[in-house]
Amino acid sequence: MKALAATIIGALALSACAAPATRISTSLRRHGLDEQRSDCVGTQLQSGLSLGQLQQLARAAKAYRNNDTTPGVLTTSDLVRVASELKDPEIALVLGKATLACGVTP
Repeated sequence: MKALAATIIGALALSACAAPATRISTSLRRHGLDEQRSDCVGTQLQSGLSLGQLQQLARAAKAYRNNDTTPGVLTTSDLVRVASELKDPEIALVLGKATLACGVTP
């Protein structure tokens, strides 16, 4: 799951360049998540968040990792925690729903 969260962050950071759902899904599959769940997470995040919100989440998660004692490790729980600390509560809500709906809980 730690690699999964890091993959989501990487995909979110790249999402400004192309369809976020496709980038998120592709990254998740490269890191071992099955196609169905990776497509589900990508679709959920793209449909539930604006591009600006996706970028905001990616920046916050990157900052969290930089200040962490284990910056190379970001669990799905960490990602949800980061999202809940943002001023936009919709980000945490959509991320939480996506991980639960897609079976990608920690």
